[in-house]
Amino acid sequence: MTAYVALLRGVNLVGKSTLKMAELKAIADELKLQKARTYIASGNLLFVSGEPEEKLREMLEERMQAHMGKQVRVMLRTAKEMAGIVKANPFSDAAGNQVQAFFMNEKPPKDLLDTVRNKAHDERVAAGRREVFVAYGEKGIGRSRLRIPAAEAGTARNMNTVAKLAELARELE
Repeated sequence: MTAYVALLRGVNLVGKSTLKMAELKAIADELKLQKARTYIASGNLLFVSGEPEEKLREMLEERMQAHMGKQVRVMLRTAKEMAGIVKANPFSDAAGNQVQAFFMNEKPPKDLLDTVRNKAHDERVAAGRREVFVAYGEKGIGRSRLRIPAAEAGTARNMNTVAKLAELARELE
């Protein structure tokens, strides 16, 4: 059995695609995901399963589409992978709420940095295994104009949230 974190893209954005975490937990229970629980209202689901990652992702995406009436992409990471992401953060010198990890289902492209647009002088971008890390400068994420085409299909969480999800996933093992 493996502990997983499912990160849903595009739920509970301001005024769009509302998904109550109790509904997400109920979906996990319907899919017979064990020890299922949610963390904060941004589409984070933790659970344990013996099924392979791809099957779990497909099950969750199909069930979310049926529930929400639109495609909801799901990024999955094991507890071990989440801990590795925390350790791999290349911007640990910045505050956790100023660094985002963009989770994707694929590796970032080799030309990632060449495709980044509107980067401010104090913003930093780096590729991870299946993540893109961004340290936002003094303007912060709210006023940043940074565009990362490769990460647009993914979902972002700040490093404080990533660290908490890693801790909670480890507790499920």
